[in-house]
Amino acid sequence: MDTLIIGCGNLLRGDDGVGPILIRRLWEHGLPEGVRVADGGTAGMDVAFKMRGADRVIIVDAARSGEPAGVLYKVPGEELEELPPLDGLHQHAFRWDHALAFGRWLLKDAYPTDITVYLIEGANFEFGAELTPEVAQTMDKLAVYLIELLTPKSDTVAVGEKH
Repeated sequence: MDTLIIGCGNLLRGDDGVGPILIRRLWEHGLPEGVRVADGGTAGMDVAFKMRGADRVIIVDAARSGEPAGVLYKVPGEELEELPPLDGLHQHAFRWDHALAFGRWLLKDAYPTDITVYLIEGANFEFGAELTPEVAQTMDKLAVYLIELLTPKSDTVAVGEKH
């Protein structure tokens, strides 16, 4: 299965950079076979096109809902595909969540069948800030989880069995 992990956010705005930083962390760990990564940055339109043909897409971004920093949300992509109409939306306001609705319309049969979004609650979105410790800790745990989840399990043979 071809899996694409897209990290979204702005590296210059503290916790908002968690998605692209996670992509770098996954590179450091080493990617399992069949897994690709992309830095989606802040360009939602690019996200729509990067999804083309992938079987599974995982999107990681920061959230700002008022919960404590580091809280992790897992949201099925189909819950985010039904946004209000895109009429009047200009390219600079086009985010990854718009990309899901747009991508389903644009990509048709090349649209991924399995999309999951992980959102990490941020606390500091100031320009020039680093990731807060809570966000960094959740991001590291998510990176390890994703690698374990996406690493193909080898067929093991019990001692004494014939191959």
